[in-house]
Amino acid sequence: MQKDYKKQRKKRESFLSKFVNFVLTILIACAIGSQVCTAANNNLRIAQISDAHFSSFEENTSYKFLKKSAELLKDVIFQINTSGPYDFIIFTGDLINTPNVNELELFTQQIKNLTYPWYAIPGNHDISIDGPLTKSKFMNILSSNNDNMSQKNIYYAFTPKKGFRIICLDSIIDYKITTKGEISNEEFLWLKNELEQHQKDTIVICTHVPIFEPYSSPNHKLQNEYEIKRLLKYYKNPIIILQGHYHATKIIQDNNILYISCPSLVTYPNAYRVINIHSNKRRTLVDVYLKETNLKNIQMRSKLRLMGTEKLYGDEKDRNGSFELKINNGE
Repeated sequence: MQKDYKKQRKKRESFLSKFVNFVLTILIACAIGSQVCTAANNNLRIAQISDAHFSSFEENTSYKFLKKSAELLKDVIFQINTSGPYDFIIFTGDLINTPNVNELELFTQQIKNLTYPWYAIPGNHDISIDGPLTKSKFMNILSSNNDNMSQKNIYYAFTPKKGFRIICLDSIIDYKITTKGEISNEEFLWLKNELEQHQKDTIVICTHVPIFEPYSSPNHKLQNEYEIKRLLKYYKNPIIILQGHYHATKIIQDNNILYISCPSLVTYPNAYRVINIHSNKRRTLVDVYLKETNLKNIQMRSKLRLMGTEKLYGDEKDRNGSFELKINNGE
């Protein structure tokens, strides 16, 4: 009788021990899973494509390999779709080479093949001064082909995940023919309000005309760049600027602000950017990569069309690098 009792007690103790171990295993797994999810939520992965200059009918120029623009865009879409995941893709202007409604429609049909959310801002080649492709029409075409861009305003902002705010600027002048850019007074106040409201977030600003020039070009610069820089310097949180227009590969860090210039798809080095951002309360780590086309024959021919390709290709530190953006305490 006593032996049976001991056996039953051992069975109960064994069951209890197994149950406790099972519960502990589940709790540990949940804790690890929670940490993984938290880490993932602190990360943002972006692909930046700039100055695609898509054209379905134009010949090459001395500067741009327009006849191969569709092939280059298709190659980038393939690269992105097979190297994910990405939180979103941003096109930082000059989606098309000639401001034509049909061309923009053809462009949007091609990038519908992207498997990740995409957004776009206008470049000077996207907007016609006295033609049908106004800023309003530009946004209408994009929004009708992209559920993520339901907003009507040419400049806009969104939150892809908690802790990150994406601000998409309109830097294009549409009241005169020029390759210079500007941020209007109305947009400036809107930008200031966005920065005020999101001082605890990591900010990513997307603009076609650079806020910080990768190289000097008086005919392409932002007319009120100093006012924008002064505004940005007021804020202490990490700010990452994704810019295009100059077809250049360049990265410039100014304390808590990181300026990333992206080259063009149709000009050597025929490339795009991948930006990985990891943020916590003390700092933001930014890994930046240059992704060149797989179409090496086009890239080689594109290079032969240009002088001074070193400026467009940049140094190694401009192509690939890791950057730490600490909270700027004004020290």
